[in-house]
Amino acid sequence: MEWGAARVLRDRNSGLYLGGVVVSGFGSSAMSLAAGVWVKSLTGSDSLAALALFCVWAPTLFGPVIGTLTDRTRRRPLLVRANLAMAALLLTLLTVRTEGQVWLLFAVLTAYGVSAVLTDAAEAALVASAVPAELHGDFNGLRMTANEGMKLVAPLLGAGLFVQFGGAAVAVLDAVTFALAAGAFALMRVSEPPPPRKGAARWTARTAEGARYVWRQRGLRRLVLAGAATMFVAGLNGAAVYAVVDSGLHRSPAFAGVLYAAQGVGSVLSGVAAGPLLRRLPERAFAAAGIALFGLGVALRTTPSSTVALAASVLIGAGLPCVLIAAMTAVQRDTPHALLGRVAATANTLVFAPNAVSLAAGAGLVALLDHRVLLAVAGALAGATALGLVVRGRPERG
Repeated sequence: MEWGAARVLRDRNSGLYLGGVVVSGFGSSAMSLAAGVWVKSLTGSDSLAALALFCVWAPTLFGPVIGTLTDRTRRRPLLVRANLAMAALLLTLLTVRTEGQVWLLFAVLTAYGVSAVLTDAAEAALVASAVPAELHGDFNGLRMTANEGMKLVAPLLGAGLFVQFGGAAVAVLDAVTFALAAGAFALMRVSEPPPPRKGAARWTARTAEGARYVWRQRGLRRLVLAGAATMFVAGLNGAAVYAVVDSGLHRSPAFAGVLYAAQGVGSVLSGVAAGPLLRRLPERAFAAAGIALFGLGVALRTTPSSTVALAASVLIGAGLPCVLIAAMTAVQRDTPHALLGRVAATANTLVFAPNAVSLAAGAGLVALLDHRVLLAVAGALAGATALGLVVRGRPERG
């Protein structure tokens, strides 16, 4: 399975691109934890600390609109400018000292979220020009592996920096990683076609084009909807994790960190294997197998055994990324270049928005239902989603 990774890293553009994504993701993961802790330390409010994370995720709901920007300019210069702008903006957080200045932290975090949506769409679109088509599956898998790997390490570093030096140190670290990412993107050698003229269509019409394209392409639509259903189940699973640890395993809340680490290991393995598997399986079959594996892991969490719970977390981590990798690979392969930014952003919104909804719903359901009932139902929903892709899907282009 390692040869796919080697091929990606040997390709100059792929290696630089992946390096930019990895280094930026490292800083973002560190900041994601530190931001809430920073707000909490300044205000003493749990609700305001939670609002910090909301500010980062809220722009995802406007993905189709934000993604339109990426189709109005060349993607590589856009990524360079966006990363440099975030590096500069993060440095304004060095002035935050008191509770009365928390508004600036919220403003920067909101801009952070907008930038994340914009750069995710631009990065997905640029892959089609910068990365050879035969490496798309490998690249998307390695990107998932790298992001999950950063989530295992970066939050710990962010927490340590915050404890020793305060939130400003984490902001500086994140600013440096954004600047390094801008440098990596600037070094890429990419020939992008010119964007369409700005007066070609109204903003609303251009935004709707992305949504219409996703809906009209049956194979892509099915993968995106399967991803949305899977992320909805992931939200229910995430909401129940502390009930699993407490009521199911009779462990301290800190054991949830062990489960998340095991899940990260599964995601790393899945990402490395994704490219070779996608060359041998249709995207819908790869996605369906991953969703089934994920659903099995969710259902196994009903078992009151720490060993089984750890194994279930590995299965969840290995299965969950498959449909996400398959959907993004299909977007990059089948979408016309001029629409790629809008289609990628629309697909991301459709896939990830249900996760936020089900996290909120799951938090309420855990208080009303036995967590084993919730997880059993969630596992069954994942199984039905996988079955739907296999039974009703039509053969796709290899």
